[in-house]
Amino acid sequence: MRREGAPQRARAGLPAQPGLRIGCAGWSLPAPPKPLRAQARSQLERYAELFDTVEINSSFYRPHRPATYARWAQSVPDDFRFSAKLPRTISHRRRLKECAAELDAFLAGVTELGGKLGVLLLQLPPTLAFDTAVAERFFTDFRDRHAGAMACEPRHISWFAPEAERLLRAFSIARAGADPARVPRAAVPGGDHRIEYLRLHGSPRMYYDAYDDAALRRVARRLSRNAEVTSERWCVFDNTARGAAQVDAVRLQRLLGVER
Repeated sequence: MRREGAPQRARAGLPAQPGLRIGCAGWSLPAPPKPLRAQARSQLERYAELFDTVEINSSFYRPHRPATYARWAQSVPDDFRFSAKLPRTISHRRRLKECAAELDAFLAGVTELGGKLGVLLLQLPPTLAFDTAVAERFFTDFRDRHAGAMACEPRHISWFAPEAERLLRAFSIARAGADPARVPRAAVPGGDHRIEYLRLHGSPRMYYDAYDDAALRRVARRLSRNAEVTSERWCVFDNTARGAAQVDAVRLQRLLGVER
């Protein structure tokens, strides 16, 4: 269930509670009991019964055909939204340089999600320092092609300086908050705050461990705050290596009273 903001408070100029989406980086679920497997729906369809959003992480590693994105969109309810990770050929191999062809190919596929496309996620390598000219050129090329929501997860300390923040806001790009955070500011969403995007990678072991109750309560408090400009918050669990993501996402839903 997606919690809507408070439109009356927003119209009155008061801080409202943003809409909220909680999901996982991928939709793999445990197989159903053997007697039910013949009639089981796809993993994505079963996932969408629990959550209203998913991050397509596989698009980082390999391209998907436009027909595949279209099929995924048809498999989920109308209120469901996808985020999709830009390919590593753009972020890690090209390092944001001369990647127009790769960007065109990715967008040609992912836009087949239609109205169910929510956010595009750009995760940068830890070694990629902020370079104003490179970043501005890439974001200009991106915005020439796509006007929708975008979140960037930088991992080099230079991306948390004021100049980088100003550039992200100028291109209407959110800076994702991440846990564990490489620097203190990395834990808190930044850039354009109209959409806030939080990625939780697991603790203490990234990708493997579940969050304890105290950590999830802290996340719940952050997601529950009123905001003047934020219309929607996304919280994506990426501790998928041993299935903790789905369990943690449901626990967080229950804390916030937004079970689907």
